[in-house]
Amino acid sequence: MPDRLAGLGVSQGRAAGPTVRMAAPPTLPPPRPVADPAAEASAVAGALAAVAADLTRRAAGASGEAADILEALAMIADDPMLLEDAEGRAREGMDAAHALDAAFAQHRDALAALGGYLAERAADLDDLKHRAVAFALGLPMPGLPSPGHPYVLVAEDLSPADTAGLGPDVLALVTERGGPTSHTAILARGRGLPAVVACAGIMDVPDGTVVGVDGATGELAVGLTEEAAAEVREADRAERARLAAGRGPGRTADGHPVKLLLNIGSAADLRPGAEGVGLFRTEFLFLDRATAPSFEEQVAAYAEVFAQAENVIVRTLDAGTDKPLPFLGLPGEPNPALGVRGLRVDRLLPDVLDTQLDAIAEAARKTGAEAWVMAPMVTTAAEAGEFARRARARGVARVGAMIEVPAAALRAGRLLREVDFLSIGTNDLAQYTFAADRQHPALADLLDPRQPALLELIAMCAEAGQEAGKPVGVCGEAAGDPVLAPLLVGLGVTSLSMAPVCVPSVREALAALTLAECRERAMTALA
Repeated sequence: MPDRLAGLGVSQGRAAGPTVRMAAPPTLPPPRPVADPAAEASAVAGALAAVAADLTRRAAGASGEAADILEALAMIADDPMLLEDAEGRAREGMDAAHALDAAFAQHRDALAALGGYLAERAADLDDLKHRAVAFALGLPMPGLPSPGHPYVLVAEDLSPADTAGLGPDVLALVTERGGPTSHTAILARGRGLPAVVACAGIMDVPDGTVVGVDGATGELAVGLTEEAAAEVREADRAERARLAAGRGPGRTADGHPVKLLLNIGSAADLRPGAEGVGLFRTEFLFLDRATAPSFEEQVAAYAEVFAQAENVIVRTLDAGTDKPLPFLGLPGEPNPALGVRGLRVDRLLPDVLDTQLDAIAEAARKTGAEAWVMAPMVTTAAEAGEFARRARARGVARVGAMIEVPAAALRAGRLLREVDFLSIGTNDLAQYTFAADRQHPALADLLDPRQPALLELIAMCAEAGQEAGKPVGVCGEAAGDPVLAPLLVGLGVTSLSMAPVCVPSVREALAALTLAECRERAMTALA
């Protein structure tokens, strides 16, 4: 067995402990003769209802993004089309377990064929299938192991339901598959739990083997002694305590200010130690909705965040066929990543944006907040101008545009004639710049934010902001990387928005360098 393994580090921190693998999913037995198709159809309905009820119950006990994801999964299990498909197969003579397996397989294949974000979400259906099949077979639903001691959880991949239900006995996560924007990565960062994905060979490590996990570098030390494991744990404790002791606004060693902001999905994600919210992902509030949220519901959700945080930048719904919100009812597309998503949804459903802008403005008025609002997937200056006109007509104080498309970065100066600020989403900007699916672990080198072509686009946006006297921030994963953050500041970025767990290490990284040193590092990276 190798003494070192490597994957993609997706959540900072270090941990050490014995490995425990997720239990294998239920084995589907051979088909059995069916004497009563109606009874099998009833068993299908009971299994799907049980899965939906279990996920709904767990969502009620969770909060923030974990609750949102569990509610969305419960809604998939309760999908009438899935039920109709599985019941139809049962009435045609399949036993309940095989009818469920076949129906889930067909829906999974349809999502996988679409590619991009939806292809990754197809894996979520596997978990729902395993739960439904287990119920139909009279077996316990798959779940997290409970060995009775702290452990490092190892799996081929983790479902959103399992990741959202992690208990305090889980020290770290290591998966053989997955990518930096998977649910495992998002939820691990939100909890401050070290995590490594796309780690080849981890499933060959026997249970009980003590490993050391570095969630920043993606490195695993395999077969540690207890003394070595204790050293890893103590180093992590000391590092977290040291970083947590740092307070105050972000700034370089010579006092150049850089706002350190949070990425959140709801008020439950707010944490102390940052200077505001740089990315309020409003779509996370409504992932489970079959009907559009009302004006009053939206006002309440936005006002809750405005009342608890200053300097909040709200992103309008970043939704579409690559990140579907069921209540939108958008048609399927052959290439969702290049289709109707983000601001482009307004082309089909303008009332959705109008209602949201009205609700944001009303929530700001009620709380006395100054509303900053930005649109996702802006491509042209004309789109930016039209969005700004509609937002300002409703009393929105500051209007911005996200830079996720190379065309927008190339015309950043022109966009800034229309809007008050820009926010760069490095995840999508990298995907579209390098024509590389952001979910594909084999293309991680192309999606590395240090790629000079991507840095040049960021530099163009920052320079345009300096010329216009308007702020330009970064809210992609690169913003929370303590190695990359100084490069971004050196390029001229004025704010960095990240998961709460990343703020202390980024603050420290900036405080160790002068602005001139940040600029020198940026120029070296560009070269």
